Amino acid sequence: MSIETTLESQFTGDLIGPDDPGYDEARQLFNGAIDRRPALIARCTGASDVQAALAHARENDLVVAVRGGGHSTAGHSSCDDGIVIDTGPIKHAEIDVEARTGRFGAGMNWGELDAATQEHGLAVTGGRVTHTGVAGLTLGSGSGWIDRKCGITAESLISAEVVTADGSVIRASADENPDLLWGLKGGGGNFGVVTEFEFQLHEVGPIVYGGMIMHPRAAAPELLRFYRDFMADAPDEVGGGMALLTAPPEDFVPDEHKGQHATGLIMVYVGDPEEGEKVLRPLTEWGEPFVKMVQPMPYVAVQQMIDAGNPWGIREYFKIDYLRELSDDAIDAALQKAAGIVSPFTQVILAPLGGAVARTDRDSMALDIPDAPWFYFYLAMWWEEGDTDQEVGWARAFMETMRPWASDQAPLPNFITTDEGISRLRASYGEEKFARLVALKDKYDPENVFSLNQNIPPSLPAA
Repeated sequence: MSIETTLESQFTGDLIGPDDPGYDEARQLFNGAIDRRPALIARCTGASDVQAALAHARENDLVVAVRGGGHSTAGHSSCDDGIVIDTGPIKHAEIDVEARTGRFGAGMNWGELDAATQEHGLAVTGGRVTHTGVAGLTLGSGSGWIDRKCGITAESLISAEVVTADGSVIRASADENPDLLWGLKGGGGNFGVVTEFEFQLHEVGPIVYGGMIMHPRAAAPELLRFYRDFMADAPDEVGGGMALLTAPPEDFVPDEHKGQHATGLIMVYVGDPEEGEKVLRPLTEWGEPFVKMVQPMPYVAVQQMIDAGNPWGIREYFKIDYLRELSDDAIDAALQKAAGIVSPFTQVILAPLGGAVARTDRDSMALDIPDAPWFYFYLAMWWEEGDTDQEVGWARAFMETMRPWASDQAPLPNFITTDEGISRLRASYGEEKFARLVALKDKYDPENVFSLNQNIPPSLPAA
């Protein structure tokens, strides 16, 4: 496809087509199972570039995909034969230390945002992998290691700059377009392209007490029960989770444990490190771990701890659910099913909720957070295409195994896979909120220009 002269004249970023150098690199996504070939990738430097790319797409009847960090497991960040509006180059950070607020370009990832905020001992709940995009996580999920203290990400969202389907640039805040701000807090990319986020920041670090412990898998039944009971009374400052994983081939792992099924604990105390050492001592002194790396450390180091286990370009499929309870039977069922994991990258993370998450102001956002004490991530990850059926099948089987203890409410929108259908999406929001989101879609995107997402369709077909 030739690039229209009018778009070239209006666009200040890079326009990359299939015949251009760097095309294959520019179209790559985190999930290596997704291999899309867009007709054009528009790497935007600001809202005006987004407007120009969007106008070009509409004039030429092109499918629109919006890319931030490229972490959409379902591949919504790209498309075949359409246009990718890539906000990746939009990276800026403006922090008001006194007010504890910050404005950030929508192309930033959580490693970049954390680096900027930690210069001032501030943070907002962010992704558990640093190359996760700020945009996608904020708009459709918002869970992280420190959510029990700082709440989910959307609760800290103050305002956003948005390019809507008709090309308008508007701000969504408590004072301007508050209906849109409500919808952005969980409605994903259904209403426009966000080019800037403003967050309320929280005092975190820069040094926290935290780290990682690994035990043999044989310790898991007793350890998980101990961890469950510990978290029932833990203060909000305690964050983290327990992982069923394969011990990596890293220098810090003893040779006899490398490549073996293991049980990991990730922990962080958001507060005074000395107090954190005391509070977390029951976990650090339990059993006989073969890896024990828990100490005062930079918060950014905590955020980087599982990066190596989530390499860019690996194939991925996930299942996630809230748990009404983590009973002994639920623990035994999870451990029995996880024993069959084959890929060394596949992992199950059992994460505690409560704290600030339990106090979420649900009326202030589209996300509907259930009153559940735990949730799990089954993250199937593998390199070889031939392993796809096996890994996807195990993820689905794990979800079915855990159904007896799962919440009736579906998980947050980002965690709903394309094979689950719109009924699962409706169940995530609940009928009242879903109806309100459809009304917002009618107002801001009645023709469903932004359809590559966990899509909320408009109430009536476009005329």
